[in-house]
Amino acid sequence: MELSVVVPTLNGRDHLAATLDGLAAYAPDAEVVVVNGPSADGTTGMVRERDDVDVLVEVSDRTLNVSRNAGIRAASGDVVAFLRHDLAVEETWREAIEAGIERAPVVTGPVHETLPAGMTTTSPETRRIRNRTVTYFNGGNVAFRSDVLDDLDGFDEYLETGGARDAAHRLAAIGHDVGWESELCVRTEFEADGGIEERSQGWKYRALSYRLVKNYGVRPTILRRIVSHAGADAISAARDVLSGDATPTGWVGTGRDVVSGVATGWSDGLVARARDRSPTRNPHGCSKRADRAVAKYDWR
Repeated sequence: MELSVVVPTLNGRDHLAATLDGLAAYAPDAEVVVVNGPSADGTTGMVRERDDVDVLVEVSDRTLNVSRNAGIRAASGDVVAFLRHDLAVEETWREAIEAGIERAPVVTGPVHETLPAGMTTTSPETRRIRNRTVTYFNGGNVAFRSDVLDDLDGFDEYLETGGARDAAHRLAAIGHDVGWESELCVRTEFEADGGIEERSQGWKYRALSYRLVKNYGVRPTILRRIVSHAGADAISAARDVLSGDATPTGWVGTGRDVVSGVATGWSDGLVARARDRSPTRNPHGCSKRADRAVAKYDWR
């Protein structure tokens, strides 16, 4: 197995340095591709001074899926892993990828994160949607066979959040399984900063509507899922207002953002579904543009 590890980053120099140290220790034979940008904290200089990074790609977009696709284009391995810039791999990480990728074309594992309330660990998540079994994965700790990424045409660059969940729906549509390896684990010793995927409630619901409509079309079950998510969030926000943790004005403003996000995502999802009628459902994928990188440093 020839492993490439793509690490997207944005203004995370110190966290990134710790992540690269872990890769050097536990996956020293992996090709490391850092996709940066556009950072303003000296990330470029730090990476260029290291001898354990094979490729540095500088991009002008702040969107995570653009960075992922730029990394896919730069990677040369037959297995490509994606690692969040603030996560450190455990000692068993590389071996778990090798073992897992023999059983499934995509493999993911647990993420241990330190939050204010304590440690949290992700677990396998599967949903049954429109006769499909969708297995979700954490986009910051996942490995693909490179031919599967070709089948997917990478990630959908329309999405500013939820790109990994969209890819999970599309993997199910084209018949690729997602495996779970408990030893493929990563951790963070500090509170996660959200990185370049942190977005507003409006974008959360825009992304949700877009990916559901794009992948499944206009169906009552899809509308119910969107309304169910929005209703649960509205009740939670109302409790915050009653407890004094939020203001009624803020609650109304958030509701307006949610409605606007749902409407925009619904419309754009219909357009995307019409533009790509194949099971891949990716009209904004890897093959659709060639100008992501503004600079590339290749030390291979």
